[in-house]
Amino acid sequence: MLCFLKSTRYNTDMSKIRKALRAAIQAEKKKGRSRYQLAKETGISESMLCLFMSGKRGMTLDRLERLADHLDLEIVIRKRKRRK
Repeated sequence: MLCFLKSTRYNTDMSKIRKALRAAIQAEKKKGRSRYQLAKETGISESMLCLFMSGKRGMTLDRLERLADHLDLEIVIRKRKRRK
């Protein structure tokens, strides 16, 4: 699964990445993997995952990449094509 960041406007496009990661974490939960297991496997605290999932807190790009890698997602940052 690919998650694209389509422009250099990070604040608006980061929401797409967060949404995709939250959906992937929910899918893992449905498969029986707990947040505790995900926290141990990624090195991200369970409380941080809980705050992230509830939307009360974001994560650094480093943590987002660790989660994406673990969930077999790829975050791609590229420049937006210019309109004529």
